[in-house]
Amino acid sequence: MTWIEPVTLEGQHVVLEPLAHSHVEGLARAAADGELWRLWYTSVPSPERTQAYVDAALEMRARDGALPFVVRRRDDGAVVGTTRFFHVEPAHRRLELGHTWYAASAQRTSVNAECKLLLLGHAFDALGAIAVELRTHFLNHASRRAIERLGAKLDGVLRHHMTMPNGTLRDTCVYSILAAEWPAVRENLKLRLAMRGATQC
Repeated sequence: MTWIEPVTLEGQHVVLEPLAHSHVEGLARAAADGELWRLWYTSVPSPERTQAYVDAALEMRARDGALPFVVRRRDDGAVVGTTRFFHVEPAHRRLELGHTWYAASAQRTSVNAECKLLLLGHAFDALGAIAVELRTHFLNHASRRAIERLGAKLDGVLRHHMTMPNGTLRDTCVYSILAAEWPAVRENLKLRLAMRGATQC
């Protein structure tokens, strides 16, 4: 058995399902909610590129042991985004959490906080990870603020780390959460969900 196996994670507001080809249409609708592919510092697929995006994610799962999910909103069943475990290192019990994006209507709601609670809980409590890494574009300030609100620590910046689809070079901010930090991060996420409910996490 591999360290990470497909699993469905369920919360009060969202359900995370292993990505499948049947989710292409739902992801295309989610990306169209806000025309997210126009944000040059992200890698959200345009509608015509959604099939290739899903194919690549499933190839990463088969080749590298990644685990991509779709994010489904509980109240209406709509697919509102995607996220992924990848760069999985079983020998070191480390993995990266990323490739995360949400439809505009799901942003600034409980979706991200509960997704992170479910995903980090699975990584640390079920898998016994010692560290979870999160990365984002240096210029994606909204993503950086969201990661920092989790309690993740900035490990450093990889300059000219990647070439973006538009040809620009990305400086990548590398964050991590350690197993010893997880209890405090977990309580922070629970508090955010309890205080802000389903609208302002």
